[in-house]
Amino acid sequence: MDVFVCAGCGTELTAPVSRVALPDHTHFGAWEQLHPPLMEPATYAVEPVSFTAGDSIVIAPGDSRDMVLIPEKCAGYCMGIDGRDGPNLACGGCGSAVATRMDDCGLWQAVWLEPDTVRRIPSGLPAVPTPDWDELDLEAYVVPPVEPDGSWSFRWEAAVPVALAHLVVACEGRPVALPGPLTDLLGDALAGYLPAGPTELTAHLAGPGMPAPRSGDDVLLVPRHPVTGEPWRPPHGTAAVAPLDIGVWAHFALPGETSPLPASGRVPEGVLRDDYPLPLRPWRSFTPHSTAFSRTLVRLPAIHRPGMRAYYDRVATWP
Repeated sequence: MDVFVCAGCGTELTAPVSRVALPDHTHFGAWEQLHPPLMEPATYAVEPVSFTAGDSIVIAPGDSRDMVLIPEKCAGYCMGIDGRDGPNLACGGCGSAVATRMDDCGLWQAVWLEPDTVRRIPSGLPAVPTPDWDELDLEAYVVPPVEPDGSWSFRWEAAVPVALAHLVVACEGRPVALPGPLTDLLGDALAGYLPAGPTELTAHLAGPGMPAPRSGDDVLLVPRHPVTGEPWRPPHGTAAVAPLDIGVWAHFALPGETSPLPASGRVPEGVLRDDYPLPLRPWRSFTPHSTAFSRTLVRLPAIHRPGMRAYYDRVATWP
């Protein structure tokens, strides 16, 4: 595990943290809404940034240490601070501006460390081993599509269009049919994001714990590893893959409650009581984040291919 310290005076600025993948929804969230922390406790992620001295590091606000707010740099939109005036957290040891706290509406709560004012050093604690795919507790990663208040999950609204951008590239801009569960839940909202025309390819869900993909599968929707960020790859075959947030993928891939039958006496394994609450249903249709798709698409190297560039030029003009 690592600790980040002030590059000027050496003051420890974070608790011990271990590196994980940058979440797909990092920069995408609904406005006029408060969001929970972006990062899990005791973790950090890295985002490459051009034209700087290094990469941006993001941690959960609760993992910050010995940093104080800079009052004159705490402007925000309405419900918090958004970093519009630059770094708003100073090192408690020397007073240097070292990080930016962000917690305004529409933003995931986070602390972004300035790459040129902090250093990463070993914490002295043993490293957290990176689990293999078959060592992950997939059920622990499931993210329900609907929040308790009936609204769609902000994470879903960002992660699904991000995955669609990868899917379009994996299919080289050709029309593609989504797998049944995804179409049943989100098909109407997602149809406009995919290339139009007669369906040429079909996407299939694949990943750890699922039946092995068939050799003739066109393209696979697979989970991103929560630590490395790398997409799952089939052990054999050459099908293209499109990575999907592991929390969204797990919702579709794991078996759900399959036996909603009343039972008397002791309830057998796998049988539900007849007084279980019904599954949550959203109060509005699914709305993908307005820019998550296009911003992801433009960052993929394949977008520079002639056919893909023409496709992007069409979708870039969407409202």
